[in-house]
Amino acid sequence: MSNEYRNKEFIIRPENNLNSSWSEKEEVLLTGPAQHPRRYNKNNIVTLTNPSTPTKILSWYDATKIATCLPEGAVPETLNDLNLIPWAGAPKTVQGWNFVQGINQTLEEEQLQSINGKKLSAGAVVVEADGRVWVVHPSNHFGGYITTFPKGRVDNQLSLQATAIKEVFEESGLHVEIMGLLGDFERTTTVTRYYLARRLAGTPADMGWESQAVSLVPPEKLDSMLNGPADKPVLAALKAALILK
Repeated sequence: MSNEYRNKEFIIRPENNLNSSWSEKEEVLLTGPAQHPRRYNKNNIVTLTNPSTPTKILSWYDATKIATCLPEGAVPETLNDLNLIPWAGAPKTVQGWNFVQGINQTLEEEQLQSINGKKLSAGAVVVEADGRVWVVHPSNHFGGYITTFPKGRVDNQLSLQATAIKEVFEESGLHVEIMGLLGDFERTTTVTRYYLARRLAGTPADMGWESQAVSLVPPEKLDSMLNGPADKPVLAALKAALILK
């Protein structure tokens, strides 16, 4: 993290400070920088027209609260007994992604079919151990989405599950494990298979340029967070899955 970003945006408070005498009022929570710290295609600067604002560190520990992190922003060292640190072993090759930890080899699923010539994509709804759900804030509200679930178009060389795990990592910084099939959904330009997943490793602070923030949201607050009509059927399926669980 650059000194400029650390000094101007907020004070980082590690998890062990929660037991010390500091007050939440000590945290300085300002809107993020106008330039994303990650580059598009490694070289191109991504300018954010309406940067997001983080939440206080204590929000991460309260399952009734929304917690939001900015790129390279402040997060606790651990959450729900799992470290929040960068995923150092993220694959670099197609073969690596197709055999990445988190693929569910026992999951039975049919081939994803296109509808009206729409492209195929895959993503995951990641449920945290405390019951909250991870969502991403696309940079500059790309596609009209203020918040959404991570997904991306399928590369012919990648399996659907590998695509979902890869897209979640690129957009949220998280390494996830596929737990089950949520469903197939026709969206504006794609037909998307969404999986249910859980976090294995990674940190939202490691999100790529496609996201200007990542949030952890209580299920009952997702309705107000997800503005895209295409996400409503996904949310309905998630609610049904959580009830059945």
